[in-house]
Amino acid sequence: MIDTKQIVYPGGSKSRVNQAGNNVRVGTPTAEDLQVIDEWRAAHRGVLNTFQAILRNRTRKTQITVAQRHKRKRTIFDKLWRLPGMQLSRMDDIAGCRLIFDNIKDLYSFRNKFHKAHFNHKRRNNIDKYDYIKTPKATGYRGIHDVYEYDVKSDVGKNLTGLFVELQYRTLVQHAWATSVEVIGFITESQPKFQKGDKRYEQVMALASEILARAFENLKGSFPDIDDREVVKQFLALDKELSLLTTLRGLNAADKAVTENRNAILIFSGTRELEIKTYRDSTEALRALFELEKQLPDRDIVLVRADTSDEVRLAFKNYFSDAQDFIRLVENGCTKLSKTIQSEFKPRE
Repeated sequence: MIDTKQIVYPGGSKSRVNQAGNNVRVGTPTAEDLQVIDEWRAAHRGVLNTFQAILRNRTRKTQITVAQRHKRKRTIFDKLWRLPGMQLSRMDDIAGCRLIFDNIKDLYSFRNKFHKAHFNHKRRNNIDKYDYIKTPKATGYRGIHDVYEYDVKSDVGKNLTGLFVELQYRTLVQHAWATSVEVIGFITESQPKFQKGDKRYEQVMALASEILARAFENLKGSFPDIDDREVVKQFLALDKELSLLTTLRGLNAADKAVTENRNAILIFSGTRELEIKTYRDSTEALRALFELEKQLPDRDIVLVRADTSDEVRLAFKNYFSDAQDFIRLVENGCTKLSKTIQSEFKPRE
């Protein structure tokens, strides 16, 4: 029999975590508040490790890429500022596992089978709630999310019960678009992912998503009533104004390899140079993450884990400023939909 009185929620209690989040929202966090948040974030490592092990077991001998990440502190704080009603203890994407599939058929097949898995962890959303393939976001984002609530019956890890993990399902095409949106956020003053800044970046990326959906997945997105050639025409006009593809093509993808230590901290600076620190032990990596966040508050810093360096580069290519797949797909998609190559558009081999 488990003595629930001995179980301590990470950070002290849900109310204490929420209080720390509210103090961040109003700009008055204490050192103790930040310590509470760090303890609560760190606790999600156990949840991540559990779900990654489950997912890797189920994707063995397949072409499905699996990776995990802790949500960045800056992103957590930004979400608290953007969403006044958000309680920190209910933020369900602190821990995230990403699965990348070759195609939509494989994605839905795996997800349907996973929903029938026999474990105590509970899926909190209905099947269509976060299906952004059937109903894309206005930004053009496509993919599917499931939120699971961690639940174990044993003493070990019992204090983690009630923490959330978000599973993200994307195809390679959808992933190329999603990572490029984040790259734009790094290299411009706009954040089309969060609908901030120059609205033209939101529009051009939404149109790009439409092109990719139609050309490669036989689907329509946020512009179902516009014909193919008009979608391409509008995209090309905005791309010409913004020099979007030219800018993305000019980025130098970082050539530093992630070692086989599996745990990698990626540090992105305003100079567009990626710094990578790797760790064999996940606890050591998490400790280093919190220290680096204190030392470098103006940097984007994220802790990721995957089995190989290639998987890290694929799953988190936005941190390598790598938009080459997106460029290739958009160029080919424009040609395919327009049937003829526009004069201002010259796809490369």
